[in-house]
Amino acid sequence: MSDGKTAWSTAPTLRGRHVALEPLRPGHAEGLRAALGDGELSRLWYANVPAPEQAADYVAAALKMQAEGKALAFAVRDAAGAIVGSTRYYDLDPAVPRLQIGYTWYAPRVQRTGLNTEAKLLLLTHAFEALGCICVGFETSWFNQASRAAIARLGAKQDGVLRSHRRHADGSVRDTVAFSILDSEWPAAKRNLIHKLQQHDSKGDATRG
Repeated sequence: MSDGKTAWSTAPTLRGRHVALEPLRPGHAEGLRAALGDGELSRLWYANVPAPEQAADYVAAALKMQAEGKALAFAVRDAAGAIVGSTRYYDLDPAVPRLQIGYTWYAPRVQRTGLNTEAKLLLLTHAFEALGCICVGFETSWFNQASRAAIARLGAKQDGVLRSHRRHADGSVRDTVAFSILDSEWPAAKRNLIHKLQQHDSKGDATRG
């Protein structure tokens, strides 16, 4: 477990074989804009993903949230070093300690690949083994079936549905599906994620699947 407030106020750099997560900074805005492509992701009404022209504002809002002690934000790079998305810790509560992982989006070309598996492995390992969390949560829209399935594949358990909990980007009311992994469940979840990565590697294609 990490001592002091620094670990809860400064985003770490997390590196694996296929992905790197680095503290988000204003200079990442152009890379994120490119990763957003033609704006296809922002047209999914149930997923709060910025339009390409909103990339700089998105980074500024994330860093404001971080300065207020509410989040730790990351830019995500693939094995070649290209920026392919963003993610963050949020709802930080070091007194418990617990946090949520979310605000995650990736360029279409790396979705449903081993990159996300390794990114989640890095984030969860840091949360449980460095920050000493006893619980890590995930939230998504009721209508985001792909996200719900992806969270379940991590080994997270569904806690329930929070009715009329938030709003989608278009202003419509969102029912939020809440998931979590407890510290007692983390060893098994970690083995599962490592196994998934080994399967990618054994096929000689760590970015697909």
